[in-house]
Amino acid sequence: MALDEPNENDEVFKNDGLTFIIEKALWEQAKPITVDFITSPMGSGFKLSSNIAASGGCGTSCSTSCSC
Repeated sequence: MALDEPNENDEVFKNDGLTFIIEKALWEQAKPITVDFITSPMGSGFKLSSNIAASGGCGTSCSTSCSC
């Protein structure tokens, strides 16, 4: 996840005062996508779940079911 501005190649979703932007081609591969905010004794962050299979966990960017 990163801050960005939408363009013509993006799908835009608004939920609870937040705006989510995803490239249309990636949306078609990944949908449905769930974004949860989680807290734990180790900290807090976002958990992303999608139709794309996880491949190796967290690296420099988040993958499916990876908390960042």
